[in-house]
Amino acid sequence: MASYFITVSRLRLLLGDGARRLHVSAALGAKAEVAMSRFEPSSTIGYNKLLDNISIVRRRLNRPLTLSEKIVYGHLDDPSGQEIVRGRTYLRLRPDRVAMQDATAQMAMLQFISSGLPRVAVPSTIHCDHLIEAQVGGAQDLQRAKEVNQEVYNFLATASARYGVGFWKPGSGIIHQIILENYAYPGVMLIGTDSHTPNGGGLGGICIGVGGADAVDVMAGIPWELKCPSVIGVKLTGTLSGWTSPKDVILKVAGILTVKGGTGAIMEYHGPGVNSISCTGMATICNMGAEIGATTSVFPYNYRMKTYLEKTGRKEIADLADEHKECLVPDPGCQYDQLIEINLSELKPHINGPFTPDLAHPVSEVGAAAQQNGWPLEVKVGLIGSCTNSSYEDMGRAVSLARQALQWGLKCKAQFTITPGSEQIRATIERDGYAKVLRDVGGVVLANACGPCIGQWDRRDVKKGEKNTIVTSFNRNFTARNDANPATHAFVTSPEIVTALAIAGTLNFNPETDFLTAPNGEKFKLELPTGDELPARDFDPGEDTYQQPPADGGSVWVEVNPQSNRLQLLEPFQRWDGKDLEDMQVLIKVKGKCTTDHISAAGPWLKFRGHLDNISNNLLIGAVNVENSAINKIKNQLTGEYGGVPDVARVYKANGIQWVVVGDENYGEGSSREHAALEPRHLGGRAIITKSFARIHETNLKKQGLLPLTFSDHWDYDRICPDDKISIVGLQSFAPGRPLTAVLKHADGSLEKIQLNHTFNETQIEWFKAGSALNRMKALQK
Repeated sequence: MASYFITVSRLRLLLGDGARRLHVSAALGAKAEVAMSRFEPSSTIGYNKLLDNISIVRRRLNRPLTLSEKIVYGHLDDPSGQEIVRGRTYLRLRPDRVAMQDATAQMAMLQFISSGLPRVAVPSTIHCDHLIEAQVGGAQDLQRAKEVNQEVYNFLATASARYGVGFWKPGSGIIHQIILENYAYPGVMLIGTDSHTPNGGGLGGICIGVGGADAVDVMAGIPWELKCPSVIGVKLTGTLSGWTSPKDVILKVAGILTVKGGTGAIMEYHGPGVNSISCTGMATICNMGAEIGATTSVFPYNYRMKTYLEKTGRKEIADLADEHKECLVPDPGCQYDQLIEINLSELKPHINGPFTPDLAHPVSEVGAAAQQNGWPLEVKVGLIGSCTNSSYEDMGRAVSLARQALQWGLKCKAQFTITPGSEQIRATIERDGYAKVLRDVGGVVLANACGPCIGQWDRRDVKKGEKNTIVTSFNRNFTARNDANPATHAFVTSPEIVTALAIAGTLNFNPETDFLTAPNGEKFKLELPTGDELPARDFDPGEDTYQQPPADGGSVWVEVNPQSNRLQLLEPFQRWDGKDLEDMQVLIKVKGKCTTDHISAAGPWLKFRGHLDNISNNLLIGAVNVENSAINKIKNQLTGEYGGVPDVARVYKANGIQWVVVGDENYGEGSSREHAALEPRHLGGRAIITKSFARIHETNLKKQGLLPLTFSDHWDYDRICPDDKISIVGLQSFAPGRPLTAVLKHADGSLEKIQLNHTFNETQIEWFKAGSALNRMKALQK
């Protein structure tokens, strides 16, 4: 294989001095002839292998298995020899496929290029959904995005063609909806470079969000590591009805478990209530499991999934799933590490927020809570869609309410936006008249993309700093996430509740009990929302937006301009020098919640996701400095002056000073974006010390050669001063399960020692020694 490797220097020769445009052959631009061109007709082999592995593991463990255990252990690289202990051992797995969205795919593909491998080893796809900014409407916004992002789209298209990756063009839709419509199936193991990859659990798959370096491992054909998850069971009884929707299930669970209650666990839904939830509704629940820190979420195979598979052109997969159903449902008598029970018949509509997705309120109580807490009652904007709630059923239930309002002569009091999840959804709601109704009630149909959900929203109705309320059917509502305004109070709920509140114009409206007033003064109540689970006339596929890779892409030129400010080839990080990390400066001691949005902001920064040096200018600009409670204002210990976090980090790096970040609970909560790990490494960081980490971010830090460490005693967080210097000692004997010691050197010269824990295994320690996981991979190829 070595003769096929492309070194970085050889790549530069291939790229030339300037950008080269790939003239894709007609075959690449043509429509896929049949739907199966996007699937791998190896499902029978996959199920047989799954069954074989499950049988081996069941004999070894001698106990019933949960559904998630069946699928995870069914993908073990070595089912006979792998040590399996929930919550402790690291599993080596063989996922079936990889999916990447365009913002994270840039860095993932740059890392894959750096690996020197000629082609991906497993089926992989790239989806262009993150770089389209919502401004005026779908068609105009999409065209503008194609022009503004042409360089990036060309890079992704050519890299996809060269390395054997399927490419979904701008306008295709949101990655998770595309996966549900095309790639997810019961029993699949899929990893995706987006934290909401678990959406695929709605089709009975184990779909896990990861950083780009993890994706590179899988694309390179290397077994992928995952700490053996615990399993939290959620038993559903009763039946969903009325105003209650699938979204309310996960909003309720988030309120129970909080944003870190699912960390290290798979959420496994089961029980008789499951059958009252549509396939896309199950996907909604799994999608937002990311908000409780869960590794992923999954539902057992049932007839609702079968129907969805058939409606999306995959009857042959549904038939295979029927034949292998035994491995797609939990064993009777299986045990969960924790069990939650929810009676769907008693569940009420919920709305969560503001500023955190686990602050749960029944809709009937949120108005009073807003008045008590000083949250603005007026709803400025209602937004439906996103990867969480953009199905045909979601749109239909919203339309049923919009029709009622129009019949009474009302339009939305709030601004109202609609984001279709995919080109297929967009085309179908246009054909069936849904889009017209939503426009008639005052809505604007945006492009098939993430848009406002991830901060890609050119919002102009309020000024930055102006307190206001928005309600969305999205998944996250962190401070400033949607519109870059820290004073925006964002609430997450179901599409039907968003629509009702947009019509009423206030949080203080309970559609179950409250009346609206028609223009003629007559009072009326909204009738219960209804919507078809799937279109009666099948889906309209709309415009074909898929580029299939050629059988041999070796002659394809990959586009990277050395003068680009958006794309930059990667240079390897330095290896560990074998010494302790001494006298590292505290760059910032973070106060309170610090998500990946705080560490590496999205919105306007998305355009730099392929350029590590430029994107590093947003490092921790949203984090709160404990010293002064200010954002992006820290003291430069060399000059005594205050400056932005990335600016001070660059000064330290230029002066050869290594640094450390000190953080609070659940550090790195939120997105899978590995830029939050790449940036501190690039600017001279060596360790991140916190009370606890979110799962994906901790792994991302390890992959880039950083040390994610946690206080053995949480109170030691208070011992560290912002002007301290910290030494990490004992690295020569760095080993799994053996704590490290930090020596704190205070400004007065006094010293303190504290103990730091870590979760490194032997393989991950090799990443640290090599400087990064990618460095280690390349070293093993020699």
